[in-house]
Order: sequence, then structure tokens, then C-alpha cells
Amino acid sequence: MCGQVARGIFVTPIPGAPFSGTVRVERTVIQPNGTVLQLFGTHAIARDIDGRIRYASRPLAPASVTTLPPVMVVHLYDPQNRMNEYLYPQQKLYRMNMLNRPPATDTIEDFASPSAASQPLSQYAQQQDLGQKTMAGLPVHGVRVTQTLPPAVSGTNAEVVVTDEYWYSDDLRMNLAVRHVDPRTGSFAATVTAVNRTEPDADLFSVPADYRMAGLR
Repeated sequence: MCGQVARGIFVTPIPGAPFSGTVRVERTVIQPNGTVLQLFGTHAIARDIDGRIRYASRPLAPASVTTLPPVMVVHLYDPQNRMNEYLYPQQKLYRMNMLNRPPATDTIEDFASPSAASQPLSQYAQQQDLGQKTMAGLPVHGVRVTQTLPPAVSGTNAEVVVTDEYWYSDDLRMNLAVRHVDPRTGSFAATVTAVNRTEPDADLFSVPADYRMAGLR
């Protein structure tokens, strides 16, 4: 289970809004025998003035662990050339691929964003506006989406209520917090903290000189 990497926060590749921060992840997993496994992790995120993004991911670890696992993969993306680069610090290797088309420039799960009104809901879902608050020094707008699934849909003998919550920052044009609760499987929460609005170091968005491309000798 420690090898599982969970992200949850989508950093939008937009120019003009540089920042760096930390993503705190908390997850509970309901196992087949009914016991609950508690996991946590932290990831480092950044975006520069040109919209290049960086996401350094660590494996999730049991909540009892006091030492963070090392970074396993760093994802870099440059919207100017649509190039993805995946860095593996433990092996000092990297891989590259180019997207066929630019990704979305708004957050994938944008229920709390200004464009949320155009998002269709399923027949089982209800949406609740949670209003405004401040997170990491930024104003955010919250929305809760509740899905009530009848037994025929939930795969259980009873009705199941699945809840998702999103807190969206218009300044950064991305979610600063997401939460998912499903009584059948557990819960997942990711929250952005320690936001710094200054321009990150340019070296964060390039492959280090001592890395080699995977497959090359």
C-alpha cells in the first residue's frame, strides 16, 4: 500500500499566476475484512509565470509513519510545447512524451469554479453551495456534491450516499481542496497548504543535467 501515489489536486497550466505549495493527502481505505487503513502523504507543486507546472509525488504511507517516503516521480509539463516529462529521482532517469492537444486550462473537477453552472449532474446527485472562505491566504468558493445511490446502483443491499467537496481558488484557477467520501471504500482528502505566490526557481521545471533518458545507456 505504501507504493500507491495519490494526487487529487490538478495544477492548471495557465500563465500569469505563478506559485508553489504543498499538497497534504489523507486517505482511509476500508479493507475486505472491515478494518480501516489510514494513509497520508505530501506532494510539492509549483507553476511558473509561463504556466509550466511541476508535481513531485511521494507514495502514501501509514499514518503511524513519522518519516516521509522519498519523492518517487516528478511530473513536469510545458504548455508552450505540450511536452510531458517524468523524472525518477531514485534512478536519475526521465521519460518524455508530447500531448496531441493542450489539456484543459481549468481544473478537471470544477464544480466550484465559475464555469460550474454548465456542469450537468447525474440523476442521483444534488449540489450544495458552501459559500466563500479563506484557505492558504486565498479566497475560495466551496461546493458539495451528494450522490444518493439506490441498492440497484450501489451494488449493496442498502442506499449509499457518496459525497464530494471542492474548494476552488479563482486567483490560482484550481481547486485548493478536494474531498471524497464513499462508505463502501473509504475517504480521500487533498488540501493545498503553504502557498507562496512568488516566481519559483526556474531549475524546478527542467531535467537535471545528471539524469539520463530511460532506455539509453
